[in-house]
Amino acid sequence: MNILRVGLSIFTVKLFDEMIYELTTQARGLSSQNVEIQATLRNILQTMVQVLGALTGCVQHVCATQESIILENIHSLPSSVLHVIKSTFVHCKNSESVYSGHLHLISDLLQALFKGAYSLQKQLMELLDMVCVDPSVNENEDVLNMVLVIHSLLDICSVISTMDQAFHANTWKFIIKQSLKHQSVIKSRLKHRDIINSLCEDLLFSFHFCLQLAEPMPLSDTQGGQDNANYRLFQKTLKLCRFFANSLLHYIKEFLPFLSDSCCPLHQLYLQIYSKFPPSLYAARVSKAHEEEIAGTFLVALDPLISQLLTFQPFVQVVLDSNLDLPCELQFPQCLLLVAVMDKLPSQPEEVQALWCTESRVPAAVSRQSLLQAIFHSFEQCSGELSLPVHLQGLKSKGQAEVAVTLYQHVCVHLCAFIASFHPSLFPELDAALLNAVLSANMITSLLAMDAWCFLARYGSAELCAHHVTIVAHLIKSCPGECYQVINLSILLKRLFFFMAPTHQMEFIQKFSPKEAENLPLWQYISFQALPTEPRKQTAQEVTRIGSMQCRKWLDGSHTLGELESLNSVLSALVAVCASAGETLDIGHQTAITEVGSQLWTFLSVKQVTDQPCVQQTFSILLSLLGFFVQTLHPQLICQVVNLQTSLLKFGPPDHVCLAIVDFVSSLGKLFIPHTLQDKILPNLSCILALLLADKNWLLEQHTLEAFTQFAEGTNHEEIVPQCLRSEETKNKVVSFLEKTGFIEETEAAKVERVKQEKGIFWEPSAEVAAGETCAKRARHEFPLEEQYRSAVQAVVRGLEATESLLQKAPAPTWLLVEMEGLKARIQQLKHRVLKGECRTDCTTRQTV
Repeated sequence: MNILRVGLSIFTVKLFDEMIYELTTQARGLSSQNVEIQATLRNILQTMVQVLGALTGCVQHVCATQESIILENIHSLPSSVLHVIKSTFVHCKNSESVYSGHLHLISDLLQALFKGAYSLQKQLMELLDMVCVDPSVNENEDVLNMVLVIHSLLDICSVISTMDQAFHANTWKFIIKQSLKHQSVIKSRLKHRDIINSLCEDLLFSFHFCLQLAEPMPLSDTQGGQDNANYRLFQKTLKLCRFFANSLLHYIKEFLPFLSDSCCPLHQLYLQIYSKFPPSLYAARVSKAHEEEIAGTFLVALDPLISQLLTFQPFVQVVLDSNLDLPCELQFPQCLLLVAVMDKLPSQPEEVQALWCTESRVPAAVSRQSLLQAIFHSFEQCSGELSLPVHLQGLKSKGQAEVAVTLYQHVCVHLCAFIASFHPSLFPELDAALLNAVLSANMITSLLAMDAWCFLARYGSAELCAHHVTIVAHLIKSCPGECYQVINLSILLKRLFFFMAPTHQMEFIQKFSPKEAENLPLWQYISFQALPTEPRKQTAQEVTRIGSMQCRKWLDGSHTLGELESLNSVLSALVAVCASAGETLDIGHQTAITEVGSQLWTFLSVKQVTDQPCVQQTFSILLSLLGFFVQTLHPQLICQVVNLQTSLLKFGPPDHVCLAIVDFVSSLGKLFIPHTLQDKILPNLSCILALLLADKNWLLEQHTLEAFTQFAEGTNHEEIVPQCLRSEETKNKVVSFLEKTGFIEETEAAKVERVKQEKGIFWEPSAEVAAGETCAKRARHEFPLEEQYRSAVQAVVRGLEATESLLQKAPAPTWLLVEMEGLKARIQQLKHRVLKGECRTDCTTRQTV
């Protein structure tokens, strides 16, 4: 009997496949004139409808004769019927291309065919609902048959997804129901990844369709137009999205241990959905009402997804993968996902927090960063969202309305709340993540880490704050030379110092005493305003005394460039005193500063400032220092300063030097210049302002406009103001600045598009590859006198080796150190000239190409 049933099933499938093939082959000749082909096709379709009806009757008969069905007894029936159903739906779906422009000739039978397959599947699902797996008879075969049924229905889902929403949803509902009903026996045999992938794809398709419906829909369709067809379809699709979300969550809940290879599509699902939803730059343009409806109906149903996967190690691995490379549109959703994870962790046990907050330390494991590292990295990628800025839903406060916040505020607030709940055993991970972020080359990331660190200093104990200040101070002292890491650490130190308890501040003063010259560089980063009145006065005066002594020591010495770096640090410490504790200095201390400043100025020349970066820094610091005492400076010194600035600007100095000149010039606004020196100073002053106003650098231009305005409002020498405006372009620029006009009007949509393009350029991976290829393909440039250069350098190397050999045999003469300092200075000069030469050569090469 079983053999007979199998044979009939095989015959039915073969017959149906042959009819499908015949239809596809004959359809090419279908036309209203070709009556014979038309009749043939209609006869085949009619036969197929009858076959579907017969199969439906067969299934109904089985259902009617048995209350409970053993799958083993009918194992050939479901597979055959499902094959026929799928073939029918595929044919109906492809009918437009199969029958070309003559579909109307057989559309009635195609409709009947679809209805027949629909009825057959509905009846089959009713039959399968009655099936039970008999554990006593060939259990493995029953399990395999049930798995085959579920995956066959999954294939049908992919076919009908765009044909009938309700039927599609009912098929999915049946798949989930049967998977759960037979969970105990089929859970290890199901292809869970296929099911998750299909659910995610159908959910995304429905969501995108929902957004497409909402985009062109006017708000009036939802206000008083509830019978509008588009709006009804929108609501229906939105409910389908919610259904898929709930189905996905239900499946994950029941089969989570088997979903280790399904975490990647789940992660991508979350990112894709939030990339198309406000406030993403890549979101669909929908009305606020539709946005709220989508969020309230669908996104709220998807929210538990993260909670379900929070403790699942494979999901953690996927989200925190160190090699994760996301396109621009998914970087912002990744940041939101990490913040959402961070919000949920405080309620989790320590081991779950540790899972997310520690790096993978197993050598064989895939590289995984910690959650905090991932947040800082992801935040750094959101340059467009930060610069726009996008706004997110804020936190509600008691008695206050909810206010939208920027992405920076959103991440910062949630990060600080997370830090407040951090488990003590994970503090080393927190310290490491914060320090690495502070040392980041990305300014906004470094500032976020500083804000979080300052919160930690205030939230934690006074001892913890003092400990962190000491660590940062030691890090600054250990960093060689000037670098962005020192700048970042110095900003952090200045901020943390305000949070120290007075007793700890006194301990800091003792530990890093300004009486010791080696500590002076550290005090350039301290704001003396943070100290109580008396310690503030004492420390400021001590820094001034020791700083002035160090300056005089340099003046009395050999004036080498090698010592200039330490001198610059001392001068910066004096600037810090004048900026934050200038009122505590008596006349004697002020005089000491102005005297050394005046004497140091005499050593500066245009050539040195143009050629030597360390001299440029000295020049800029001295301008800041002298600017504090501009009212008491000797007019002759001011004349010298202005003359040097005028000469220097004609050589196009670096921007940071120009900014120092701008700040000094703005301080001259209220200075009265004696008549005897007006002819020497005022023309140069107008020349300086004219040159700076004509500069095209936007940052320098903004600072210059502000300085010019301040100078013009305060000066007693109004006659030079018009002399600064030497062109119509400059005049218009100043007028626009004063009237706050001239800004480019940009619509919100245009601004978003611009930011997206900028972000795409900044983060385009192919740009790096292209740049690498260009460098690799660049032909070797033959330099003139190359052999002579090599011989000269080799001679220098031989001289150094000979000197090293002599030092091993006998003590060095007293003059050797002086000569070596001179050589070091000459090497620095040569290095600078080489760098300038490389820039010129590169520019020439590009122009030639």
